[in-house]
Amino acid sequence: MNLEEQIEKIVRSHGAEFYDTETVHENDQTIYRVYITKEGGVDLDTCAEISNDLSPLLDVHPPVSGNYFLEVSSPGIERTLKKPRHFQSAVGERVKLKIAGGEKLRGVLESADETGIVVKNKEGQQRFDYPQILKARTYYDWN
Repeated sequence: MNLEEQIEKIVRSHGAEFYDTETVHENDQTIYRVYITKEGGVDLDTCAEISNDLSPLLDVHPPVSGNYFLEVSSPGIERTLKKPRHFQSAVGERVKLKIAGGEKLRGVLESADETGIVVKNKEGQQRFDYPQILKARTYYDWN
């Protein structure tokens, strides 16, 4: 079982779903983030409980070299989409895409399967296979 599978097992034991991880460097510190989702939303208590359960695992199997801080949180309303399951869970939401070749577009994610997505915008429906998508994230129209 790889590290992500072990993390997923711990997250699920708390009634939440594992979304993704990322490692960032902020203010000369390394932060290892574990993103989770949960029906009804993610609360601070759930994040703290999962963090407490993940700490011993990550002490034995460090996710990065050197010192780091562990953060457990929701991916947020505007979140990065990387894996097919991320896109599938975001069907019906607004997305921003950067496509191979430099094209950028916004639209509503109409559908997603194991090979790609369909986005609808003012130009109509467009299908993109995952390898064509360089960056993708949901966005909220704050107006």
